[in-house]
Amino acid sequence: MNWLSNLIPPRIRSFVGDQKEVPDNLWQKCTSCEGMLFHRDLAVNHNVCYHCGHHLRFSVADRLEMMFDNGEYISHELPKVPYDPLKFKDQRRYVDRIKDAQSKTGLDEAITIASGKMGGLDVVIAAFNFRYMGGSMSMAVGEAIVKAAEIAIENQATFITIPASGGARMQEGMLSLMQMPRSIIAVEMVKNEGLPYIVILTDPTTGGVSASFAMVGDIHIAEPGTMIGFAGRRVIEETVRETLPENFQTAEYLLEHGIVDMVVERKEMKKTLINIISILTQKISIPDFDKTAEKTPEKADA
Repeated sequence: MNWLSNLIPPRIRSFVGDQKEVPDNLWQKCTSCEGMLFHRDLAVNHNVCYHCGHHLRFSVADRLEMMFDNGEYISHELPKVPYDPLKFKDQRRYVDRIKDAQSKTGLDEAITIASGKMGGLDVVIAAFNFRYMGGSMSMAVGEAIVKAAEIAIENQATFITIPASGGARMQEGMLSLMQMPRSIIAVEMVKNEGLPYIVILTDPTTGGVSASFAMVGDIHIAEPGTMIGFAGRRVIEETVRETLPENFQTAEYLLEHGIVDMVVERKEMKKTLINIISILTQKISIPDFDKTAEKTPEKADA
């Protein structure tokens, strides 16, 4: 009998009494400064580290609630497309990967279409969920972008896309790559109607997404520190045989070189968008249209 492990701990517990276990999801570590973040304060701060300002990845549901007036919007059903058109299988069947992604995220696909008001102005948003197979662009995603563009035209609304993607979905092969020109056509439909098209680049925006609809906006806004590019850093260095700058493919680097128009903090994103949309559409926004006051950590605890 090991009395150190079998006798001492029970005796200590008898003095202290039964203690409730502390949930293990109350704290999160910042991926940049490694500071510990209390989940409630992090949620109030829109998933931005309150130690160093690093923008952690943000769920689509929380982002849409933050952007639409009073957090109210209409979520549109995605177009139906054949699952696993190529009957693809690598280490696992593609259909099994889809089921896992749907179970993990609660979504049918890697994109969500929402419409509503922002500062009293009509907008349609197509937002990517990186947790769903890396936000990869499939046939369903391509169809969703086309549908979102059609909704924007029907409502005469500003069209906003929020990519967060590793690029085309390899399990759908050429069918996935075909969504690149289709997404460009969808954007052109919106522009031909004289409606604004705005892209909010979030971490990461890469591959076929960055090579298509994500880079043809009227205005490109990026969150701080966002990784934006096509190929990976190592591939580029091996191709050009040069060492790239440390901040290469970041939002700040692209802003400096004219690829991105603005780098905007998450808490300022809605106000910035309202101002831009108001200017582009020549419509007057309603600053106090959102009746929900900006939350503070003190109010959240009340």
